[in-house]
Amino acid sequence: MSGCWNPGVPGPPPQGFSHWLVFLLFPVCPSPQPSPTPGRCHVRDAMGLPPLGLLLSLCCVSGLPFYNGFYYSNSPHGWNPGKGHGEGIFNGVKLVVETPEEILFSYRGANVTLPCRYHYEPAVVSPRPVRIKWWKLSENGAPEQDVLVAIGLRHRAFGDYRGRVHLWQEREREVSLEIRDLKLEDYGRYRCEVIDGLEDESGLVELELRGVVFPYQHPQGRYQFNFHEAQWACEEQDAVVASFEQLFRAWEEGLDWCNAGWLQDASVQYPITQARHPCGGLGLAPGVRSYGPRHRRLHRYDVFCFAAALRGQVYYLEHPEKLTLAEAKEACQEDGAQIAKVGQLFAAWKFHGLDRCDAGWLADGSARYPVAHPRRNCGSLEPGVRSFGFPDPHSRKYGVYCYRPR
Repeated sequence: MSGCWNPGVPGPPPQGFSHWLVFLLFPVCPSPQPSPTPGRCHVRDAMGLPPLGLLLSLCCVSGLPFYNGFYYSNSPHGWNPGKGHGEGIFNGVKLVVETPEEILFSYRGANVTLPCRYHYEPAVVSPRPVRIKWWKLSENGAPEQDVLVAIGLRHRAFGDYRGRVHLWQEREREVSLEIRDLKLEDYGRYRCEVIDGLEDESGLVELELRGVVFPYQHPQGRYQFNFHEAQWACEEQDAVVASFEQLFRAWEEGLDWCNAGWLQDASVQYPITQARHPCGGLGLAPGVRSYGPRHRRLHRYDVFCFAAALRGQVYYLEHPEKLTLAEAKEACQEDGAQIAKVGQLFAAWKFHGLDRCDAGWLADGSARYPVAHPRRNCGSLEPGVRSFGFPDPHSRKYGVYCYRPR
Protein backbone atom coordinates (compact mmCIF):
# COMPACT_ATOMS: atom_id res chain seq x y z
CA MET A 1 0.00 0.00 0.00
CA SER A 2 1.48 3.38 -1.01
CA GLY A 3 2.13 6.21 1.42
CA CYS A 4 -0.37 8.58 -0.22
CA TRP A 5 -3.41 8.56 -2.45
CA ASN A 6 -3.85 10.83 -5.46
CA PRO A 7 -7.55 11.60 -5.97
CA GLY A 8 -6.77 12.72 -9.53
CA VAL A 9 -5.75 9.20 -10.56
CA PRO A 10 -8.66 7.00 -11.68
CA GLY A 11 -9.62 4.24 -9.33
CA PRO A 12 -10.75 3.93 -5.72
CA PRO A 13 -8.63 4.73 -2.67
CA PRO A 14 -6.62 1.90 -1.08
CA GLN A 15 -8.64 -1.11 0.02
CA GLY A 16 -10.35 -0.76 3.39
CA PHE A 17 -10.84 3.01 3.17
CA SER A 18 -14.63 3.06 3.34
CA HIS A 19 -14.46 5.97 5.78
CA TRP A 20 -13.47 9.55 5.22
CA LEU A 21 -10.57 8.70 7.53
CA VAL A 22 -8.45 8.60 4.37
CA PHE A 23 -8.05 12.38 4.52
CA LEU A 24 -6.33 12.12 7.87
CA LEU A 25 -4.27 8.95 7.46
CA PHE A 26 -3.04 9.58 3.91
CA PRO A 27 -1.55 12.81 2.54
CA VAL A 28 -3.33 13.88 -0.63
CA CYS A 29 -1.09 14.41 -3.68
CA PRO A 30 -1.98 17.32 -5.98
CA SER A 31 -2.23 16.14 -9.55
CA PRO A 32 -0.84 19.06 -11.53
CA GLN A 33 2.21 19.91 -9.42
CA PRO A 34 5.36 17.79 -9.06
CA SER A 35 6.63 17.16 -5.58
CA PRO A 36 9.82 19.09 -4.74
CA THR A 37 11.11 16.08 -2.85
CA PRO A 38 11.17 12.82 -4.84
CA GLY A 39 9.03 10.09 -3.34
CA ARG A 40 7.16 12.45 -1.01
CA CYS A 41 3.83 14.18 -1.36
CA HIS A 42 2.71 17.68 -0.58
CA VAL A 43 0.23 17.45 2.28
CA ARG A 44 -2.28 19.47 0.25
CA ASP A 45 -5.44 18.63 -1.64
CA ALA A 46 -6.06 19.05 -5.32
CA MET A 47 -7.35 22.58 -4.78
CA GLY A 48 -4.21 23.63 -2.93
CA LEU A 49 -5.84 23.55 0.49
CA PRO A 50 -4.07 21.87 3.42
CA PRO A 51 -5.97 18.93 4.93
CA LEU A 52 -7.07 21.07 7.87
CA GLY A 53 -8.74 23.51 5.52
CA LEU A 54 -10.37 20.63 3.70
CA LEU A 55 -11.66 19.17 6.94
CA LEU A 56 -12.99 22.51 8.10
CA SER A 57 -14.79 22.93 4.81
CA LEU A 58 -16.20 19.42 5.07
CA CYS A 59 -17.72 20.16 8.47
CA CYS A 60 -20.21 22.40 6.70
CA VAL A 61 -21.27 19.70 4.22
CA SER A 62 -24.51 18.04 5.23
CA GLY A 63 -24.54 14.30 5.64
CA LEU A 64 -20.92 13.98 6.79
CA PRO A 65 -20.87 13.20 10.51
CA PHE A 66 -17.86 14.58 12.38
CA TYR A 67 -16.58 13.07 15.59
CA ASN A 68 -13.31 13.22 17.52
CA GLY A 69 -11.44 14.75 14.59
CA PHE A 70 -12.52 12.14 12.00
CA TYR A 71 -15.18 11.99 9.31
CA TYR A 72 -17.21 8.81 8.97
CA SER A 73 -19.40 7.52 6.17
CA ASN A 74 -23.15 7.33 6.48
CA SER A 75 -23.21 3.66 5.53
CA PRO A 76 -25.53 1.37 7.53
CA HIS A 77 -22.41 -0.17 9.07
CA GLY A 78 -20.69 3.11 9.94
CA TRP A 79 -20.00 4.62 13.33
CA ASN A 80 -22.85 4.38 15.81
CA PRO A 81 -23.04 7.58 17.88
CA GLY A 82 -25.69 6.34 20.28
CA LYS A 83 -25.77 4.12 23.32
CA GLY A 84 -25.84 0.34 23.21
CA HIS A 85 -23.39 -1.02 20.68
CA GLY A 86 -21.60 -0.01 17.52
CA GLU A 87 -20.69 -2.29 14.68
CA GLY A 88 -18.60 -2.15 11.52
CA ILE A 89 -17.74 -4.57 8.73
CA PHE A 90 -14.27 -5.28 7.36
CA ASN A 91 -13.29 -8.20 5.13
CA GLY A 92 -16.69 -9.76 5.74
CA VAL A 93 -16.23 -9.75 9.52
CA LYS A 94 -18.33 -7.47 11.71
CA LEU A 95 -16.76 -5.82 14.78
CA VAL A 96 -19.37 -5.19 17.49
CA VAL A 97 -18.86 -3.16 20.67
CA GLU A 98 -21.43 -3.62 23.44
CA THR A 99 -22.15 -1.21 26.30
CA PRO A 100 -25.22 -0.88 28.56
CA GLU A 101 -28.04 1.42 27.51
CA GLU A 102 -29.15 2.26 31.05
CA ILE A 103 -27.50 4.96 33.16
CA LEU A 104 -25.12 3.68 35.85
CA PHE A 105 -25.51 5.25 39.30
CA SER A 106 -22.84 5.30 41.99
CA TYR A 107 -21.57 7.33 44.94
CA ARG A 108 -18.65 9.66 45.48
CA GLY A 109 -15.73 7.75 46.93
CA ALA A 110 -17.01 4.42 45.62
CA ASN A 111 -15.52 2.17 42.93
CA VAL A 112 -17.48 1.60 39.74
CA THR A 113 -17.02 -0.51 36.61
CA LEU A 114 -18.19 0.84 33.23
CA PRO A 115 -19.01 -2.29 31.20
CA CYS A 116 -17.69 -2.72 27.66
CA ARG A 117 -17.21 -5.86 25.57
CA TYR A 118 -16.53 -6.54 21.90
CA HIS A 119 -16.85 -9.52 19.61
CA TYR A 120 -16.76 -10.45 15.95
CA GLU A 121 -19.54 -11.77 13.73
CA PRO A 122 -18.86 -14.38 12.52
CA ALA A 123 -16.57 -15.38 15.35
CA VAL A 124 -12.84 -15.04 14.77
CA VAL A 125 -10.84 -17.97 16.11
CA SER A 126 -7.35 -16.52 16.12
CA PRO A 127 -6.72 -13.60 18.48
CA ARG A 128 -6.45 -10.18 16.86
CA PRO A 129 -4.40 -7.28 18.27
CA VAL A 130 -6.63 -4.36 19.16
CA ARG A 131 -6.18 -0.94 20.69
CA ILE A 132 -8.59 0.18 23.42
CA LYS A 133 -9.34 3.80 24.19
CA TRP A 134 -11.61 5.21 26.88
CA TRP A 135 -12.37 8.90 27.04
CA LYS A 136 -14.90 11.20 28.66
CA LEU A 137 -17.05 13.17 26.28
CA SER A 138 -17.25 16.95 26.44
CA GLU A 139 -20.05 18.40 28.53
CA ASN A 140 -21.34 21.95 28.15
CA GLY A 141 -18.26 23.31 26.48
CA ALA A 142 -15.69 21.44 28.59
CA PRO A 143 -13.00 19.68 26.53
CA GLU A 144 -12.92 15.94 26.01
CA GLN A 145 -10.74 14.08 28.49
CA ASP A 146 -8.59 11.08 27.62
CA VAL A 147 -8.98 8.49 30.36
CA LEU A 148 -7.06 5.36 29.35
CA VAL A 149 -5.39 3.80 26.31
CA ALA A 150 -4.36 0.14 26.17
CA ILE A 151 -2.50 -1.96 23.59
CA GLY A 152 -2.07 -5.54 24.72
CA LEU A 153 -0.68 -5.51 28.25
CA ARG A 154 0.47 -1.91 28.01
CA HIS A 155 -1.89 0.60 29.62
CA ARG A 156 -1.66 4.34 30.07
CA ALA A 157 -3.99 6.56 32.12
CA PHE A 158 -4.24 10.33 31.80
CA GLY A 159 -4.69 13.38 33.98
CA ASP A 160 -6.61 13.03 37.22
CA TYR A 161 -7.46 9.43 36.29
CA ARG A 162 -3.88 8.28 36.82
CA GLY A 163 -3.75 5.73 39.61
CA ARG A 164 -7.56 5.45 39.71
CA VAL A 165 -8.44 3.56 36.52
CA HIS A 166 -7.59 0.23 34.93
CA LEU A 167 -9.10 -2.20 32.44
CA TRP A 168 -11.30 -4.90 33.92
CA GLN A 169 -10.81 -7.99 31.76
CA GLU A 170 -12.47 -10.86 33.60
CA ARG A 171 -13.78 -12.45 30.40
CA GLU A 172 -12.50 -12.80 26.87
CA ARG A 173 -12.75 -9.55 24.94
CA GLU A 174 -13.97 -7.65 27.95
CA VAL A 175 -12.47 -4.15 28.14
CA SER A 176 -14.53 -2.58 30.94
CA LEU A 177 -13.17 0.45 32.77
CA GLU A 178 -12.92 0.44 36.56
CA ILE A 179 -12.76 3.85 38.25
CA ARG A 180 -11.79 3.92 41.91
CA ASP A 181 -12.53 6.61 44.49
CA LEU A 182 -15.12 8.44 42.38
CA LYS A 183 -14.93 12.22 42.45
CA LEU A 184 -17.66 14.79 41.90
CA GLU A 185 -16.24 15.60 38.48
CA ASP A 186 -16.31 11.98 37.30
CA TYR A 187 -19.98 11.88 36.36
CA GLY A 188 -20.78 12.16 32.66
CA ARG A 189 -20.62 10.15 29.44
CA TYR A 190 -17.71 7.85 28.62
CA ARG A 191 -16.90 6.27 25.28
CA CYS A 192 -15.28 2.85 24.89
CA GLU A 193 -13.53 2.54 21.54
CA VAL A 194 -12.07 -0.66 20.08
CA ILE A 195 -9.66 -0.22 17.17
CA ASP A 196 -8.80 -3.21 14.97
CA GLY A 197 -6.43 -2.10 12.23
CA LEU A 198 -8.23 0.59 10.26
CA GLU A 199 -11.64 -0.28 11.70
CA ASP A 200 -12.90 1.13 14.96
CA GLU A 201 -16.22 0.89 16.76
CA SER A 202 -17.37 2.35 20.04
CA GLY A 203 -20.10 2.34 22.66
CA LEU A 204 -21.30 4.89 25.19
CA VAL A 205 -21.62 4.50 28.98
CA GLU A 206 -23.32 7.18 31.09
CA LEU A 207 -22.32 7.52 34.74
CA GLU A 208 -24.32 9.52 37.28
CA LEU A 209 -23.57 10.12 40.94
CA ARG A 210 -26.18 9.95 43.64
CA GLY A 211 -26.54 13.43 45.01
CA VAL A 212 -28.75 16.36 45.91
CA VAL A 213 -29.38 19.67 44.15
CA PHE A 214 -29.69 22.78 46.29
CA PRO A 215 -30.05 26.50 45.53
CA TYR A 216 -27.31 28.78 46.78
CA GLN A 217 -27.23 32.54 47.23
CA HIS A 218 -24.46 35.05 47.85
CA PRO A 219 -24.19 36.31 51.46
CA GLN A 220 -25.20 39.76 50.21
CA GLY A 221 -28.48 38.54 48.74
CA ARG A 222 -30.01 37.21 45.54
CA TYR A 223 -28.58 37.50 42.04
CA GLN A 224 -24.98 38.33 42.91
CA PHE A 225 -23.03 35.63 41.04
CA ASN A 226 -21.79 35.69 37.49
CA PHE A 227 -21.18 32.23 36.06
CA HIS A 228 -17.54 31.92 37.11
CA GLU A 229 -18.29 33.14 40.64
CA ALA A 230 -21.15 30.63 40.79
CA GLN A 231 -18.75 27.80 39.94
CA TRP A 232 -16.39 28.90 42.69
CA ALA A 233 -19.25 29.24 45.19
CA CYS A 234 -20.41 25.65 44.61
CA GLU A 235 -16.86 24.31 44.88
CA GLU A 236 -16.46 26.11 48.20
CA GLN A 237 -19.49 24.19 49.49
CA ASP A 238 -18.07 20.78 48.42
CA ALA A 239 -20.32 20.73 45.36
CA VAL A 240 -20.35 21.54 41.64
CA VAL A 241 -22.75 23.53 39.49
CA ALA A 242 -25.71 21.28 38.71
CA SER A 243 -26.53 20.10 35.21
CA PHE A 244 -29.97 20.51 33.69
CA GLU A 245 -30.58 16.77 34.03
CA GLN A 246 -29.80 16.94 37.74
CA LEU A 247 -32.08 19.95 38.26
CA PHE A 248 -34.86 18.27 36.29
CA ARG A 249 -34.56 15.14 38.40
CA ALA A 250 -34.70 17.29 41.55
CA TRP A 251 -37.83 19.01 40.23
CA GLU A 252 -39.43 15.61 39.65
CA GLU A 253 -38.66 14.84 43.30
CA GLY A 254 -40.37 18.05 44.44
CA LEU A 255 -37.78 20.86 44.35
CA ASP A 256 -39.63 24.19 44.13
CA TRP A 257 -37.60 27.41 44.01
CA CYS A 258 -38.61 30.79 42.67
CA ASN A 259 -35.15 32.34 42.21
CA ALA A 260 -33.36 31.71 38.92
CA GLY A 261 -29.92 30.14 39.11
CA TRP A 262 -26.99 29.20 36.92
CA LEU A 263 -26.62 25.66 35.58
CA GLN A 264 -23.55 23.87 34.25
CA ASP A 265 -24.23 24.85 30.62
CA ALA A 266 -24.38 28.57 31.58
CA SER A 267 -28.15 28.65 31.15
CA VAL A 268 -30.31 30.14 33.90
CA GLN A 269 -33.37 28.21 35.08
CA TYR A 270 -35.58 27.55 38.08
CA PRO A 271 -37.89 24.69 39.12
CA ILE A 272 -41.56 25.28 39.96
CA THR A 273 -43.88 22.56 41.24
CA GLN A 274 -46.67 24.93 42.31
CA ALA A 275 -47.54 27.78 39.94
CA ARG A 276 -48.02 31.17 41.66
CA HIS A 277 -48.00 34.86 40.82
CA PRO A 278 -44.42 35.76 41.90
CA CYS A 279 -42.98 32.80 39.96
CA GLY A 280 -44.12 33.30 36.39
CA GLY A 281 -47.82 33.57 37.11
CA LEU A 282 -50.66 31.11 37.43
CA GLY A 283 -51.03 30.65 33.69
CA LEU A 284 -47.84 28.59 33.32
CA ALA A 285 -47.80 24.90 34.09
CA PRO A 286 -45.34 23.55 36.67
CA GLY A 287 -41.92 22.74 35.28
CA VAL A 288 -38.33 23.89 34.98
CA ARG A 289 -38.52 27.45 33.67
CA SER A 290 -35.66 28.82 31.62
CA TYR A 291 -34.12 32.22 30.89
CA GLY A 292 -31.92 30.51 28.32
CA PRO A 293 -28.14 30.99 28.00
CA ARG A 294 -26.80 34.08 29.74
CA HIS A 295 -23.54 35.99 29.48
CA ARG A 296 -21.06 34.18 31.73
CA ARG A 297 -19.37 37.34 32.94
CA LEU A 298 -21.95 40.13 32.76
CA HIS A 299 -25.19 38.55 33.99
CA ARG A 300 -25.76 37.74 37.65
CA TYR A 301 -28.05 35.18 39.29
CA ASP A 302 -28.10 32.62 42.06
CA VAL A 303 -26.79 29.11 41.38
CA PHE A 304 -28.00 25.53 41.69
CA CYS A 305 -25.29 23.30 43.14
CA PHE A 306 -25.01 19.52 43.16
CA ALA A 307 -23.52 17.71 46.16
CA ALA A 308 -22.82 13.98 46.04
CA ALA A 309 -23.51 11.52 48.82
CA LEU A 310 -20.91 11.56 51.59
CA ARG A 311 -18.58 8.94 52.96
CA GLY A 312 -17.97 10.98 56.10
CA GLN A 313 -20.28 12.08 58.94
CA VAL A 314 -22.04 15.38 59.52
CA TYR A 315 -23.26 15.92 63.09
CA TYR A 316 -24.50 18.64 65.40
CA LEU A 317 -21.85 19.28 68.03
CA GLU A 318 -23.22 19.09 71.55
CA HIS A 319 -21.70 22.08 73.30
CA PRO A 320 -22.64 23.72 76.61
CA GLU A 321 -22.83 27.20 75.06
CA LYS A 322 -23.88 28.87 71.83
CA LEU A 323 -20.97 30.05 69.72
CA THR A 324 -19.85 32.77 67.36
CA LEU A 325 -18.64 31.64 63.94
CA ALA A 326 -14.97 31.71 64.96
CA GLU A 327 -15.73 29.78 68.16
CA ALA A 328 -17.76 27.27 66.16
CA LYS A 329 -14.86 26.53 63.81
CA GLU A 330 -12.52 26.08 66.75
CA ALA A 331 -14.96 23.80 68.56
CA CYS A 332 -15.16 21.43 65.56
CA GLN A 333 -11.37 21.31 65.33
CA GLU A 334 -11.10 20.46 69.02
CA ASP A 335 -13.53 17.59 68.37
CA GLY A 336 -11.27 16.17 65.65
CA ALA A 337 -13.44 17.44 62.80
CA GLN A 338 -14.02 20.57 60.72
CA ILE A 339 -16.97 22.86 60.37
CA ALA A 340 -19.39 21.44 57.78
CA LYS A 341 -20.08 22.97 54.39
CA VAL A 342 -23.50 23.60 52.92
CA GLY A 343 -23.23 20.77 50.38
CA GLN A 344 -22.21 18.35 53.13
CA LEU A 345 -25.22 19.31 55.26
CA PHE A 346 -27.62 18.83 52.33
CA ALA A 347 -26.06 15.44 51.53
CA ALA A 348 -26.31 14.31 55.16
CA TRP A 349 -29.97 15.37 55.24
CA LYS A 350 -30.76 13.68 51.92
CA PHE A 351 -28.91 10.39 52.31
CA HIS A 352 -28.43 9.90 56.04
CA GLY A 353 -31.68 11.39 57.29
CA LEU A 354 -29.95 14.02 59.44
CA ASP A 355 -32.72 15.63 61.48
CA ARG A 356 -32.07 18.38 63.99
CA CYS A 357 -34.21 21.35 65.01
CA ASP A 358 -31.24 23.44 66.19
CA ALA A 359 -29.69 26.07 63.95
CA GLY A 360 -25.94 25.75 63.57
CA TRP A 361 -23.09 27.58 61.87
CA LEU A 362 -21.66 26.32 58.59
CA ALA A 363 -18.33 27.09 56.95
CA ASP A 364 -19.70 29.81 54.65
CA GLY A 365 -21.00 31.83 57.61
CA SER A 366 -24.64 30.81 57.17
CA ALA A 367 -26.79 29.26 59.92
CA ARG A 368 -28.99 26.33 58.92
CA TYR A 369 -30.60 23.18 60.24
CA PRO A 370 -31.82 19.96 58.54
CA VAL A 371 -35.31 18.56 59.05
CA ALA A 372 -36.02 15.07 57.75
CA HIS A 373 -39.23 14.65 59.80
CA PRO A 374 -41.28 17.87 59.85
CA ARG A 375 -42.98 18.72 63.14
CA ARG A 376 -44.43 21.66 65.01
CA ASN A 377 -42.05 24.43 66.10
CA CYS A 378 -39.48 23.23 63.58
CA GLY A 379 -40.17 25.31 60.48
CA SER A 380 -42.47 24.42 57.60
CA LEU A 381 -44.30 21.14 57.17
CA GLU A 382 -42.01 20.05 54.31
CA PRO A 383 -38.68 18.23 54.78
CA GLY A 384 -35.65 20.30 53.91
CA VAL A 385 -32.71 22.32 55.10
CA ARG A 386 -33.90 25.53 56.76
CA SER A 387 -31.81 28.68 56.58
CA PHE A 388 -31.35 31.69 58.85
CA GLY A 389 -29.32 33.41 56.15
CA PHE A 390 -25.94 34.90 57.03
CA PRO A 391 -26.11 36.33 60.57
CA ASP A 392 -23.45 38.64 61.98
CA PRO A 393 -20.56 36.26 62.71
CA HIS A 394 -19.33 38.22 65.73
CA SER A 395 -22.49 39.09 67.66
CA ARG A 396 -24.88 36.22 66.85
CA LYS A 397 -24.44 32.83 68.49
CA TYR A 398 -25.64 29.41 67.39
CA GLY A 399 -24.64 25.79 67.60
CA VAL A 400 -22.44 24.24 64.91
CA TYR A 401 -22.54 21.37 62.42
CA CYS A 402 -19.24 19.53 62.07
CA TYR A 403 -17.94 17.15 59.41
CA ARG A 404 -15.62 14.23 60.08
CA PRO A 405 -14.23 12.46 56.97
CA ARG A 406 -13.94 8.68 56.91
